[in-house]
Amino acid sequence: MKNWLRNRLTLEFLGTWEQIYNPDFKVVEFDHFKSEAGLHTFVLSVSEWIEKTNAKGIYVKRGRYGGTFAHKDITLGSFVVKYNH
Repeated sequence: MKNWLRNRLTLEFLGTWEQIYNPDFKVVEFDHFKSEAGLHTFVLSVSEWIEKTNAKGIYVKRGRYGGTFAHKDITLGSFVVKYNH
C-alpha cells in the first residue's frame, strides 16, 4: 500500500475523487503530499493519508477481518490509472 500511495498519479486520482465526493477534504494538506509524491524519500501510510486530509474514500478497519478498504470507484479507477500508463 505504501508504494501505491507514493505514486504521483495515484495521489492525484485520490485527491480528485476526494474533492468531488468529500466536502470535508483538506485540500491544503493534499497539496503538500502531492508536491512530495514521486520523490525517493516520500513515504505515506493509509492512516496518515486519512488523518491529515480527512479522506473518506479509503479506510482502515482494525481487528479480526480488518484491512484497508476503498470505495469501488477508487479501486476501479486506480486499476485504470495503473494499466494505462
